[in-house]
Amino acid sequence: MTHFIRISENEDTLPILAELDVSPETWFADTSRQRKIRCQRNTRNIFLRSAKKPLPPGANNANDVHESRVAPAAREFSRTLAYCQRIADAMEGQLGRATLVALQPGCKVFPHIDVGDYYRIRDRFHLVLKSPEGSPLSTEDETVVMREGELWVFNNKARHWAVNQSDKPRVHLIFDVLPPCGRGFFTLPLDNRPDTPTKAESGFC
Repeated sequence: MTHFIRISENEDTLPILAELDVSPETWFADTSRQRKIRCQRNTRNIFLRSAKKPLPPGANNANDVHESRVAPAAREFSRTLAYCQRIADAMEGQLGRATLVALQPGCKVFPHIDVGDYYRIRDRFHLVLKSPEGSPLSTEDETVVMREGELWVFNNKARHWAVNQSDKPRVHLIFDVLPPCGRGFFTLPLDNRPDTPTKAESGFC
């Protein structure tokens, strides 16, 4: 595969699922992602780490903002954040943004590209938490089905999309890691920009 790497199987997701069970109302605390990002309109999310605000002068959105902050909801998800940090440490990298995402039953994350300097130099990881029938994720001409307990890294700089064909929400923990120089899986140098996609194509995720 060109755009996907399965890092591990049988990750212990029970501590993360336990935190979700304790705080289900947190799914509705911040609806900005599904309201403002059209490709993500069929999702719910819980921000754990997000772009530091206020945005610096000249920044139109968070896509070029490198600095992250711990979100208020993270107080209820200490073990979830600890998992993200453990993976970042294992990669000898720096943890960036992190969010829990629930794709609703019978819905899609529409095709998009994660553009901006923040994304170019970071790898994006998916840990599958709830997806009894598997989570299809496509990038360009490749599709994988991610299973519960699997940790994946994939190329979010290429056009990608996801579907949930089941009758239950598909829940993933999604987070970014800034790797040591020259050791990323799917990172791009900042001084070698490909053609910039249109605003409609970009996910602004």
